[in-house]
Amino acid sequence: MRETLLTFNFQIVAHQIMTTLQKGDNAPQFSALDEKGNIIQLKDYSGKKLVLFFYPKASTPGCTVEACDLRDNYNLFLEKGYDVLGVSADSAKRQQNFITKNSLPFPLLADEDKSVIEAFGVWGPKKFMGREYEGIHRTTFVIDENGLIEEVIQKVKTKEHSAQIIEL
Repeated sequence: MRETLLTFNFQIVAHQIMTTLQKGDNAPQFSALDEKGNIIQLKDYSGKKLVLFFYPKASTPGCTVEACDLRDNYNLFLEKGYDVLGVSADSAKRQQNFITKNSLPFPLLADEDKSVIEAFGVWGPKKFMGREYEGIHRTTFVIDENGLIEEVIQKVKTKEHSAQIIEL
């Protein structure tokens, strides 16, 4: 029996800036279902700080690393007064499986119609391994108690994302 070693060359493409939202802007109001079918709205977080992170697809390697990093630092976010909420275009069932498999302590929006994704301007053209397609740009918005955007993180480091947010 002969073994074949396969190697993959991954091309890293510069992140194209999608969102026009900036620090100091009002966060777009939204209403969407979470993994349990509950309606979640931005106004539910009025008076609280919110880490709103958008990710391409539940249970993929990079998204899992990012979500688990946020999970591992979740209590630190709570101590600093932040709630955490994730968003992707996955179904509620896929979001629930992602939460269960990785013991995620925060809700995930199942934004299948992409209304929240588009409101925050994180849907657009992407490139991977020479292929162009439409998708979610991994982006995080830190929103203050009054619904104002404190920070927009477009160059998310999946393994160190909590540190990126906490160091702000």
